[in-house]
Amino acid sequence: MNQALLDKIESEQFRKEPAIFAVGDSVRVHTKVVEGDKERIQIFSGVVIGRRGRGLNEMFTVRRISYGEGVERVFPVHSPRVEKVEVERKGRARRAKLTYLRKRLGKGATLVKEKETRFVGKSGHAAPAVPHAPAAPKPEPAAEAAP
Repeated sequence: MNQALLDKIESEQFRKEPAIFAVGDSVRVHTKVVEGDKERIQIFSGVVIGRRGRGLNEMFTVRRISYGEGVERVFPVHSPRVEKVEVERKGRARRAKLTYLRKRLGKGATLVKEKETRFVGKSGHAAPAVPHAPAAPKPEPAAEAAP
């Protein structure tokens, strides 16, 4: 069958609002869980360690540490069971798959360097990268007047 024809048929089943996230981001995945005749939303939060596939077959893997044990789940991007994907924190990854996180222990297993934000000035040129917005200066305590 022609690939263009398959893509056209599959495009009807795509998610209306695609989730925008990348490898290295910390996300919260809201999934629908059916228990008997009831349906509820379950949240799985962790770091995206990989994406694979294209079209309807696109999947992403989320890893988190639960009770000292590493847990990974693979989610289809366009699945109706995935309610939404919230990005908690943008991460800066220099590779497509973060499988090296599996060997790490403790806090190092969940940390991916935070993405630096760039501020664009009035001239339209980007200012140097700043990891966080500058903090407001603290007000100095008023000196008490002696009686």
